[in-house]
This record gives sequence, C-alpha cells and structure tokens, in this order.
Amino acid sequence: LKDKKILTVQPIDLESEPIGRDLLAIDSVDAGIGDIVLVVQEGQAAAQVLKSKEVPVHSVIVAVVDGLDVAEID
Repeated sequence: LKDKKILTVQPIDLESEPIGRDLLAIDSVDAGIGDIVLVVQEGQAAAQVLKSKEVPVHSVIVAVVDGLDVAEID
C-alpha cells in the first residue's frame, strides 16, 4: 500500500448534501479534492480492485463520477 493514496471521503445524498460520517478510502482512480467518487465498502471487492487478497482494506474509490442526473418517478 506504500504507493496508494488515501483520501477522506464524505458520503452525500442525491442532492449532493453531506450525510453520515467521513471515511478513509484507498484511491485506485487518481481522484482529486472535490471530486464525486464511487466507493466500494466490502473487503472482497477491495481485494479484487487492488489485485491482492493480502491487503486488509475495506473501502476503495473505484470511479470518479462525471455527472449525476436524478429524475423523479411518478
């Protein structure tokens, strides 16, 4: 994990408002400050993304979100 960046991630709701507590996540996609990202929070998924079963990681950033469109369903 020496070459991996760890970021503080703030969960948001569909209106981009902060919810819940911050968490630490390994950055696998070179995300930056202010980016909206997709985080997996499951050990097996993290191991697959990092290509190592020996890494004790729970949360990994797997994508930078380019846009978010939310539509109401009637």
